Formats: sequence, C-alpha cells, structure tokens
Amino acid sequence: LDPSSGKRIAPDSPIYLLAHYDSIEAAYLYPHDGRYYLFVNHGMCCRGTNSTYNIRVGRSESVTGPYYDKNGVNLLLGGGSLVVGSTNEFIGPGHAGIITVGGTNWLSCHFYNALHRGRPSLALLRLRWDRDGWPEVEMPARK
Repeated sequence: LDPSSGKRIAPDSPIYLLAHYDSIEAAYLYPHDGRYYLFVNHGMCCRGTNSTYNIRVGRSESVTGPYYDKNGVNLLLGGGSLVVGSTNEFIGPGHAGIITVGGTNWLSCHFYNALHRGRPSLALLRLRWDRDGWPEVEMPARK
C-alpha cells in the first residue's frame, strides 16, 4: 500500500488472500513478538442480542500468511481460534483493535448489551498473551 494514500501502490501490485469463511469481516493485523496475528469476525453482526458475531485469530511468521489457528487449521480453510464470543450480557463482540497503554494491552470491540435491550456498546478488555504466544482476553466480572 502507498503510505501516503493507503491505496494500492500500483494497479498490478500483489493481493494476498489471508482468510475465508462463509461470514467473515472486520480483519485486523497486529504484530507481536516477531509474529503477525490476524483477528477476524465470524458470524452475523448488527442484529442486537440476536447477533452471532465472535472474534477469532490466526497467526503467521509472515504478514502475507499463511495464517493458522491453535489447531493448525489455515484461516483460508475456515480456521480461527476463538478470542472472545458472546457471554452472558456481552453479545456479538466484533471489530477488534488493540492499544497499549502503560505496558498493558487492551482489545477494543463493540458488542450488544443484553442488560440494556441490546444497546450497542464499546468494550476495552485486558489482553494478555499465553505462554504459547496466543492472545486471550480478561472478561469483566458479571454484573
């Protein structure tokens, strides 16, 4: 990509297919400890408490892939390890982003709040990396 415009640098520059699933979107690439992590959403969004969205991840040694989940399934073949899904009042999390503040990683995502009739809400979830280098989030205590 052209750093100044964000567009393809040339009309014939390579395009890399990184992941596939029958309902996938909201890709987010994040470098961590020499690997690249591809966060994607599986499921259906924008249906309030009926949303089935969930955030999944695969990782690669190269930004252009291939990306594999914890079980070694290629994301091009529908793989993706669950990072965060619907839990209690926290429904349909989606569109991952990561920010680091004071040495702490946070995963941002939207979700539908079942305690408030499915109102769209934004969450910041503490993100840690397990001993095998996979991301995991800390869910807030149930209210």
